[in-house]
Amino acid sequence: MSKLIKIVGLDPSMSNFGIAAGTLDLDTNEVKVTRFELAETKAGGKKKTVRVNSDDLRRAGEIWAKAKPMIDEAHIVFAELPVGSQSSRAQTSYGICIGVLASIQKPLIQIAPDEIKKYVGGKASVAKEDIIEWAIKEQPDAPWLRHKSKGEMVLTGKNEHLADAVAAIYVGLDTDQFKQVVSVLKAIL
Repeated sequence: MSKLIKIVGLDPSMSNFGIAAGTLDLDTNEVKVTRFELAETKAGGKKKTVRVNSDDLRRAGEIWAKAKPMIDEAHIVFAELPVGSQSSRAQTSYGICIGVLASIQKPLIQIAPDEIKKYVGGKASVAKEDIIEWAIKEQPDAPWLRHKSKGEMVLTGKNEHLADAVAAIYVGLDTDQFKQVVSVLKAIL
């Protein structure tokens, strides 16, 4: 008898926060992604009527409103942790993403961005398209984002963020952190 748990993978970003949800069979490590969300936020208009920090707070709230319901259903969350940046604006985005991740009250398996690239492509530098292609091959039945082009449904570039969320799950399955959490879960399920 399989032991299925609900899982979520996250690719944090202030503008395009990728969320992948599905199930994991604890006996076989088989992953099935059944749902995606992409929390897309944009900075307020060019008018100076809203303070930048108030706008950042709004954007953080929009991200959390999309992510929280899916996270609440999960037993384990896998997340690519953002890294610091050179500019103050990028550092603000980093801080907001870390704050969202810190709000998660579930086991959080932390993944470094370079771990995903090495897992998917075997090297430190892997093209976004290669990660998308890999993720679609791993999860062909997942509800990937598509749009109509020349009468045909084609994948959108926004799948980049969802593919990273899927990759975070797969990389996380190989971590010692996950193995410790899963041993506890198996004991209580």
